[in-house]
Amino acid sequence: MGKLERSVAELYCDDPERADAVVFGRRTGISRRGFVGGAGLASMSAAVGGPIVFAAWMPGGMVPAALAQDARRETASAVRGPSRLDFPGKDGRLIVLGDKPLVAETPEHLLDDDTTPTARFFIRNNGQMPQPAGDPDAWQLTVDGEVAKPLVIALGELKRRYQPRTLRMVLECGGNGRSHFVPETQGHQWGNGGVGCAEWTGVPLADVLRSAGIKPSAVYTAHFGADVSMSGDPKPPLSRGVPLRKALDPHNLLAWVMNGKPLENVHGAPLRLVIPGWPGSVSHKWLSQIILRDKVHDGPGMTDISYRVPTKPMLPGTRIDESSFRIMESMPVRSIITSPANGTRFGSGTREIKLRGAAWAGDLEVRAVHVSVDFGATWQAVQMAPPRNRYDWRRWAASVAVPSDGYYEIWARATDSNNRAQPHVAGNWNPAGNGANPMHHVGVLIG
Repeated sequence: MGKLERSVAELYCDDPERADAVVFGRRTGISRRGFVGGAGLASMSAAVGGPIVFAAWMPGGMVPAALAQDARRETASAVRGPSRLDFPGKDGRLIVLGDKPLVAETPEHLLDDDTTPTARFFIRNNGQMPQPAGDPDAWQLTVDGEVAKPLVIALGELKRRYQPRTLRMVLECGGNGRSHFVPETQGHQWGNGGVGCAEWTGVPLADVLRSAGIKPSAVYTAHFGADVSMSGDPKPPLSRGVPLRKALDPHNLLAWVMNGKPLENVHGAPLRLVIPGWPGSVSHKWLSQIILRDKVHDGPGMTDISYRVPTKPMLPGTRIDESSFRIMESMPVRSIITSPANGTRFGSGTREIKLRGAAWAGDLEVRAVHVSVDFGATWQAVQMAPPRNRYDWRRWAASVAVPSDGYYEIWARATDSNNRAQPHVAGNWNPAGNGANPMHHVGVLIG
């Protein structure tokens, strides 16, 4: 049986340097920058559907957005292409990254709402989902460990005893953006869709912890839920925690409502943690117990390189030195373009493109978002809407002018309140694939 030819998209994902040589003819001396005419440019223009207007500024080795869409997922699933999620309460357009356990992400253009609808909210499970609670208000939460008065409280009593609040906040998987690392890392190959910004209703975690009497010896939390491992082993598939200083952030919620309705089982009903700004793995679903510990928690997902990032650069593929890793805390700054979608076609003569998107920055604030249509040669600031509350994402809009018909790459770059901006490509490579936040770009064709 003959070997199947790879598509241009697959070639770029596997070997960008060779892709440049094959597509742009580098072996024949054609330069990626500044080439005019020639078979290389003609081939690439044909591949993306039209002349590349700012081809002179196109970085070498870059995967064109028009070719890159779903390329990794198509490669991983052979000829089947990406699988769309068929699940109760979901709208059928989420992309399945894994089914045991269930993991599904939201394409960027489906994140175009100020508040992410539950039907389009991503799913990240680590084990088997428990059966739905028969009587949600009877669900019990235990708070013990380094506390003066261990607490066992039913959800119904939690609702009565504490003052609830509703906040719109981003929840993001720690591996969001993982598919942008080269070479590929372990774990589910998230694009930018392991994120959502929902309205959460619940009581502040800090209020409940303080009512249990926090001892001076308490330094870290440990979270436990009702989910079990895929093998059925009673050991929890995931048990993470946060330093006490983060646990006492008043925005952390013990939540039972999502977007104005009771939590759905797939999102952690009847009770879950929402700890914004940090990897979503600390926002445990189906929450049943919180232990305050006198040391850093060492449950599943807290050891080795799990949810950790390097403290110094490492050469991809080299031996791991676990002492050079730190626990991942605040998520990095990120922006996405939610409109237009990658691959959008506009009518001939279009000279203005209206853009929408979102940006967020973990524990920090988003200071600015800029967009470019010439591969970053020039940048234009966008208009950002004010956040509803801390940890809400910043919705933004812009209108960009284009000089002619043809193919364009639209790039978005966010900068946080510490003046750290998104890189062109995923940096700080690590074997667990955490913390990738390169600029998002979409390809559009006019004419």
